[in-house]
Amino acid sequence: MTSTDFGDLIAATTSTAVHLETRDQYFSNPRLEAWRKGERVDWDDRASWWRPFHQQIADAVARGIAVRRARVVSEPVTEYIRWEHYVTRANTEAGEDVRWLPRSRAVDLLVPVNDFWIFDDRIVRIHHFSGPGHWSDKELRTEPDLVKAHIEAFENVWARAIPHAEYEIV
Repeated sequence: MTSTDFGDLIAATTSTAVHLETRDQYFSNPRLEAWRKGERVDWDDRASWWRPFHQQIADAVARGIAVRRARVVSEPVTEYIRWEHYVTRANTEAGEDVRWLPRSRAVDLLVPVNDFWIFDDRIVRIHHFSGPGHWSDKELRTEPDLVKAHIEAFENVWARAIPHAEYEIV
């Protein structure tokens, strides 16, 4: 697999996809800006919030793929994380299992400095961001030791993280 496209990667996945996010701020977007203005998602109007990404996740889950996402966050959380927590309902409705780990509970864990996805415990898609949180690049890595290190980091975070339904924003 040479494509870094998420859709291609998740479509080729046969068992697991995990995602680790470690930033407290990402780029702004129209949905975040609407939320800042007080607009809220009409969860009863799925067409208004369901995106191609959600369909890709739902399709993968329907094929039996376990999709998990862990977020390491500072507390009190940033405005961005507060919004992200709010819209995570879309991820869970697509079938993702999402957990949150306060940074203060991760001080003894070694966590990679870049966000990443791991597909089938064999491909790591590493995300590179600018300081303000804009995408700058993504790359695929398959070296066994690097993949193993990322799997271990994710699983260590996952073991301590709080399920989305139980995590209260501070």
